[in-house]
Amino acid sequence: MPEFRASHCTRYRFRYSECRRCTEACPHEAITLSDTGAALVAERCQNCALCISACHTQAWSSEAFKPIDILREAIKKPSFSLACEPSGCQADAHIPCLGAIDAVWLSYMAKRRLPVTLHGSGHCGQCAHGKTGAEQLRLNLEAMNCLLAAQKMGEDSDTPEADWVMPVLAEDTRSTPTQRSSQVNSAKVNAKRSLFGRLFRGKIEADAENNPKKQPALVPAQAIRAGAYMVSEPRELLQIVCKQKTDRPFTVAWHERLPLMQLSLQAGCTLCEACFRVCPTGAIQIEQNPHDWALTFQTDRCVACEVCLEVCQPRVLDAQATWDARPGQPAITLIKQAMQRCARCDRHFVSPQPEKTCPICSDDEEAFDAIFGPN
Repeated sequence: MPEFRASHCTRYRFRYSECRRCTEACPHEAITLSDTGAALVAERCQNCALCISACHTQAWSSEAFKPIDILREAIKKPSFSLACEPSGCQADAHIPCLGAIDAVWLSYMAKRRLPVTLHGSGHCGQCAHGKTGAEQLRLNLEAMNCLLAAQKMGEDSDTPEADWVMPVLAEDTRSTPTQRSSQVNSAKVNAKRSLFGRLFRGKIEADAENNPKKQPALVPAQAIRAGAYMVSEPRELLQIVCKQKTDRPFTVAWHERLPLMQLSLQAGCTLCEACFRVCPTGAIQIEQNPHDWALTFQTDRCVACEVCLEVCQPRVLDAQATWDARPGQPAITLIKQAMQRCARCDRHFVSPQPEKTCPICSDDEEAFDAIFGPN
């Protein structure tokens, strides 16, 4: 079953985040959300792996499904085929659901001109995963077309890029008895998983009763929680997809299924640094010296989790509709301010307007006045 890494989740990093990508992708209602992240309901999970591909920050992972390992095998062959396990189709590799293979994986294979055939899409109507799996597959192919359009934009006859070999959705040509047999097998597997879930839940409840534990520590009251920066394998793969042989830009349009985004900043920033503190990848950084303070954005590191847009209280951070996604470009300076010096403590600080004292000293003065009254 998928495992959850809280430090990668935007709901953990920002307790008021409204991200629901994993729950919207899950066709079995096997994921519950809270202001500390997400949790798997074991008795409902059927290992479709759709939550894994839906999450931009890779908060969900599974030892049984690793797209990067499938990719390593695929590039060794002149062509490659994938099939969803419930369909019973034959292929080079079987995956829980076709919707679990993301757009970046498919685009990488297409750019390398390695033919990919996807088997089992005709089974979605009868599959337990089909409720959202078919839509995930459609969105991934749609996002792939966005990348293909960026590749073709501005091409000329002098420096043509190699044409991509797009994946093919194979028609389900199995006989009716074979289809019925696969549906029966799929139902049996789902029943076994449900039984395992019930047994697993009963064991957990029994263990909890027999071995009571101390209550866990209370979650910190702060809205933003610290965590180590994460590195996304799909985002690193996307660097290769977006790379150009010439100086021609790779102008891509925003799409929900693509882990990339470019930010712009409108007037009204309060310099609160919340976007920097909440970013799980380090795409947003603060550059500071005794003279200047700057908020910068590195497109190559962004996975489009959008938690920075959620945390921005003045709502001045925006995602651009289109941008040049070529890797290796310098960081963008979103805003830059001259540092000020506090007249009271001599500390350097930054503020949207000229101030005589830093925020710490100003807070101290306000607290003093509230207790003892204004001078």
